[in-house]
Amino acid sequence: VGSGSAVSLSWQVQDTGGSSAVSKCSAAARGYIQDRFLQLLAGRRRRRAPLIHRGYYIRARAVDHCVQNFLLKTQSHPRTQILSLGAGFDSLYFRLKDMGLLHHTVVYEVDFPNVVCQKATLIKRIKELSVLVGDTAVEGLGAVTFSGENYKLLGVDLSELSELERALEEAGLDSEIPTLFIAEVVLTYMENSRSDALIQWAAERFPQACFLLYEQVHPEDPFGRVMQQHFSQLNSALHSLAQYPDCEAQQRRFLGRGWTECSVMDMNDFFIRCIPEDEQQRVKSLEPFDEYEEWHLKCSHYFVLTASKGMEPSWTPLPRVTVPHHAGPVRIAGSVPAAGCAGLLGISGMRRYGHRSVLVKPNVILTTGGFGEEDGQHCRMRNFHVLSKSAGCWKAGCVTPKSPDKRLGERLYHTVSCLSGSLALMVGGRTSPSSAGLGMLWLKFPETSSPSDPDGITVELVNLQPAAEPATLRWRHSTTEVTFKGEQYLFVYGGCSALDPVLGDWYFLDTRELSNTVIAVEGPVPESRHSHSACSWEGGVLIAGGLGAAEQPLGSVFLLRELEHGFQWQAVETHPPLIPRYSHTAHVYEGKLLLVGGVWFHASSVPGITVIDLMTGLCLDYVINVEHLEWPLMLHNHSSVFLPNEKELLVIGGGGNCFSFGTHLNKEPVWLSLSNILTSH
Repeated sequence: VGSGSAVSLSWQVQDTGGSSAVSKCSAAARGYIQDRFLQLLAGRRRRRAPLIHRGYYIRARAVDHCVQNFLLKTQSHPRTQILSLGAGFDSLYFRLKDMGLLHHTVVYEVDFPNVVCQKATLIKRIKELSVLVGDTAVEGLGAVTFSGENYKLLGVDLSELSELERALEEAGLDSEIPTLFIAEVVLTYMENSRSDALIQWAAERFPQACFLLYEQVHPEDPFGRVMQQHFSQLNSALHSLAQYPDCEAQQRRFLGRGWTECSVMDMNDFFIRCIPEDEQQRVKSLEPFDEYEEWHLKCSHYFVLTASKGMEPSWTPLPRVTVPHHAGPVRIAGSVPAAGCAGLLGISGMRRYGHRSVLVKPNVILTTGGFGEEDGQHCRMRNFHVLSKSAGCWKAGCVTPKSPDKRLGERLYHTVSCLSGSLALMVGGRTSPSSAGLGMLWLKFPETSSPSDPDGITVELVNLQPAAEPATLRWRHSTTEVTFKGEQYLFVYGGCSALDPVLGDWYFLDTRELSNTVIAVEGPVPESRHSHSACSWEGGVLIAGGLGAAEQPLGSVFLLRELEHGFQWQAVETHPPLIPRYSHTAHVYEGKLLLVGGVWFHASSVPGITVIDLMTGLCLDYVINVEHLEWPLMLHNHSSVFLPNEKELLVIGGGGNCFSFGTHLNKEPVWLSLSNILTSH
């Protein structure tokens, strides 16, 4: 969302600035940003979601990081200046002045004439603001709407470069002194020829300058398509994206227009490399949070760039920080075709995320929980949904479970394990991120009839022994069947809880009594994780990926292997190394581990299908060909069911809240045909 970008006479673009100010204000109210001036300038107060708070925090932090670096590196100069393009109701000047950082710096702000008039009126009316501008402040003439000793407000359309140049000259901008240009989601609203001309003009006219740009990137992946659609619906199209779709293109843009140095990183990189660990922990502890996928996707679709000429770059990443990236482009071994599930488009209850779908008997798939769309409303899903195949066709049915409490099945990020053809166990899950985990439920359905029959499923709360209870008070965990000395156990591993954002413990639950059984485990203990995948294999468990304690994706694969006296953790080496990821699903087929979708920090592509040969460790990535889908396929927070006879995967649900761009839910179940990649090995 732009910060009041002065680009064309578009009310819609100006509205993005108002919305941005309110979001920043909400983030400040929750302690993300220390800024007492935002509320004075924004006026409106509205509580935003934790995801929005994090998004505006990282944006404010990036701008502050570069501004304070500029001021530090130019403190020996007698005079410097900051030119904020499309500043809207930003509080930068007031914060810097209040902190005593503007001894020899003049701040110029440019925006639409009506925006700067409103801002000037606010400043004159509110004493806390006017006192910082100083007694000498006067209403200007022409484009200079308001003028203080070291603060100037200019009402000009940025896309009219000659007018802008004339107004800045009139306001006293000096092209011979060190200058910082700030464009915070501004240039992208301009036609590229005009924004390019502005970038080039700044380099040519100012021999000592830095340029700070914060903008969107990666328009063509599923999140990028949702993002673009949002801005198009606001009549505020993002023009830069077509010509400059990635960080490398933006870097070339500046280097080709007179800037001698240019550094750029996406916001995942920035968070890891430029924000100290103690500050990261402070932000993570401010409020309950469980939208990791959307946070990382948002951060991979925005970047911060600093270009410089004639002076040191305004940029200082933290030393020795490892980013969980994959070096170089992803090597693609082939593609997997995706096709919509005929007859299931528009079926109520299929559009959801954070749910679980499992094969409860041949050709019968049960889907429980999650957040989604039912009868046109977004809600936590209370009813269960059954897909059953007869005469070659899949049909959907909705089942209201028989239960003493209709809300028992209303949960996200739980697991469901089928123990027999008539019995499944639902473990954990949550309602809100601040709630405790939700315990355990029996799901019972008759052997003979289909679970989609109206009386098909009965839900019963499991009364657990105290020793087993902690196993169930969690979400984003895994529950996997293992065998030890001929007996079946459920291995509950990892996840999150209300007390701990990431867990690394495990429990063996006897499948008959659901009591906690202590079984010895040796070997190197995997790092704590949630949103990983877990599959039964040869009596043990394969754990892959996940999100670690630092909120960074993991690329490790572990096998929990049965021994005579217990189990042993054993690292599975892959080559090339598995690209770190989380929020994927997984299946094992004939000695191969299949990882489906997920979220990674590799910005050039989205995860498709990864096949790991468990005998050799060979790891191959396949892209998903979505040309036959008319909507963006988001492969995170989804479920998948593998049908080995057909060598097909059915992906059910997936998606999430795409920052402030709205909720995206995959429209229908999707078939992924794996026959080519499973026979070619």
